[in-house]
Amino acid sequence: MRDATEKVVEQLRGQGVHGVTVVWADNNGIPRSRTVPVATLPRVAETGIGVSTVFAVFDTNDGIQYGAPGRETPSGDVRLVPDLDRLTPLAGQPGLAWAPGTQVTVDGSPWPWDQRSALVATVEALAARGFSALVGYEMEFAVSAPSPDGAVVPSYRGPAYSPHALLEIDGFVTDLLRDAEANGLRIGQLHAEYGPAQVELSLGATDPVRAADEQLLARQTVLAAAARHGLRISFAPLPSSHMAGNGWHAHTSLWRDGRNLLAGGVDGPAEPEGAAYIAGLLRDLPAVAAVTAPSIGSMARLRPGFFAGAYGFWGVENREAPVRYVAGSSLLGADHGNVELKVSDASANPYLALTALLTAGVAGVEEGLTPPAPFDSDPGTWTEDERAAAGVVPLPTTASAQEAALLANERITGALGPERLGAFLAVRRADAAWAAEREIDDVLAAWRWRY
Repeated sequence: MRDATEKVVEQLRGQGVHGVTVVWADNNGIPRSRTVPVATLPRVAETGIGVSTVFAVFDTNDGIQYGAPGRETPSGDVRLVPDLDRLTPLAGQPGLAWAPGTQVTVDGSPWPWDQRSALVATVEALAARGFSALVGYEMEFAVSAPSPDGAVVPSYRGPAYSPHALLEIDGFVTDLLRDAEANGLRIGQLHAEYGPAQVELSLGATDPVRAADEQLLARQTVLAAAARHGLRISFAPLPSSHMAGNGWHAHTSLWRDGRNLLAGGVDGPAEPEGAAYIAGLLRDLPAVAAVTAPSIGSMARLRPGFFAGAYGFWGVENREAPVRYVAGSSLLGADHGNVELKVSDASANPYLALTALLTAGVAGVEEGLTPPAPFDSDPGTWTEDERAAAGVVPLPTTASAQEAALLANERITGALGPERLGAFLAVRRADAAWAAEREIDDVLAAWRWRY
């Protein structure tokens, strides 16, 4: 292994790379990192980089929450090991390369608080049962001009979805597309979104672990391109109460024996197993959303009429549905069929989020569940009686309700594991306690640039 890594070092030096930034995501979806000189990479690949155990219980404000079981003190160390198969020289940051990392114990054994390992184990368990999955993210973000008070100052003036809007930031857009390609990111499309100075890009579907890695790499790529143009990026689920929210919608498809079980058209999945995947997601949706959209900003984003998925239901191509079936067609092919989870955003740890999502969906398949009928309208426009008659309820919008939904679901808590769950809940409780003493606009402002 060391000989192969030495060759990688030579290649990096030839590309003018001097440092490698190794990244992981914490329980708030915030990327954390260590950067090492290229010359040390052979040793780092074998023994990792020392990292404090307290990062498992960092909250969104960088407070350390020692109340989590097993994480009661600042003592201890883990090793952050880069995945060199994902090593990427950064086009937008010449001189640096990037790699995702896995945290292991000092003797190299699995560390039960490491989030990336949870998704790796989930994917391996699915493979052992004959399944594989593809995941692609849609990422929304606000592009702001600098401001002395940290407010979002829209960098373009619209109109929404128009090429005219992007004229004001075309240098940034061009750099972003060029850098993304050089960084190995497959962008399906990019456009001006509905909100003020909001942009959306989509990443090509790939295996779940790579999809989570690429979500983090995409953030770095966007931020670097923006910095060169004097712009700021807010990935926050809700940058302010007066703005459109930023969803990071996760599109998934489940495969077995080379067949997409979500294949189908405007009537939904053609196979009962595809419908069962949707049913599994719906059954566990409150608990899944507690992991995929876990922050105070996430819950403030869940407003009816904002395409955020505020109520628990599914629909075919219904953009108000939190679980949206994206149909195949004669043009796209039936295999284009997939499920979009709209209650997903940048405040989620992507590895835990996909662990929860896939666990729920596959459980539905294995249990042969049947989903309720899909809806093609917005339940937010119905009366309370109409929603009650249809069995449609809002998703939790308070931290206590989210926690209750998560703790009531042994399937999802079991997939996370007790150590990860304990740390996750500790930081959620700390965030909620801090936010309870403040107005929501002050909370959103404080976390606007954190992700």
